[in-house]
Amino acid sequence: MSAPPCRLYLITPPVLGDPRAFATALAAALDGGDVGAVQLRLKDLPEEAITAAVRALLPVTTKRDVALILNDRPDLAARLGCDGVHIGQSDGPYDAARRAVGPGRVVGVTCHDSRDLAMEAAEAGADYVAFGAFFPTTTKATVHRPDLELLEIWQESMLTPCVAIGGITVENCGPLVTAGADFLAVSAGVWTYPQGPAAAVAAFNGAIAEALRLRPQT
Repeated sequence: MSAPPCRLYLITPPVLGDPRAFATALAAALDGGDVGAVQLRLKDLPEEAITAAVRALLPVTTKRDVALILNDRPDLAARLGCDGVHIGQSDGPYDAARRAVGPGRVVGVTCHDSRDLAMEAAEAGADYVAFGAFFPTTTKATVHRPDLELLEIWQESMLTPCVAIGGITVENCGPLVTAGADFLAVSAGVWTYPQGPAAAVAAFNGAIAEALRLRPQT
């Protein structure tokens, strides 16, 4: 997960319904503009449902050279051929996730509002760290609220990419990009966009490009 300096990291809705129908919607969204990764985030569903979703979505992301990251389940990510896994602080240690997926897949780690947690993850070998929630969100319950300075300090001092997450919209994403986010993790801001997901991806790319013009050069 590398340049351009900031990219969209799309998170699936909490409920997909028919995975094959959602695969069509995802394809349209990805065709709307640059997306660096898609995270399949299905909480509290049986393994069979997650497996069906991966099998429906993986051909869509692979065709477009977009990484498919599975939330929470390193074992399934490896078994089903996902490009990586995202783990939270309660999903087990980084080392266990890395052993499960192997050296060739992405492992990302939620670090909330903690630079210490992020540095630990980065030093252990995480491919990216995620900070948030930066704004109120209805997608998941959040108690941590980092500020922009965390992104600025991280960008100045660390090489491991950082992901900003939480309530991000086309209208409010600019300061996160300018502060140093390498990826913007977005769910509702794309899937509930009034003009549709493809238009949302295009609009986010426009907002990112505009904000990058204002980012200090390091």
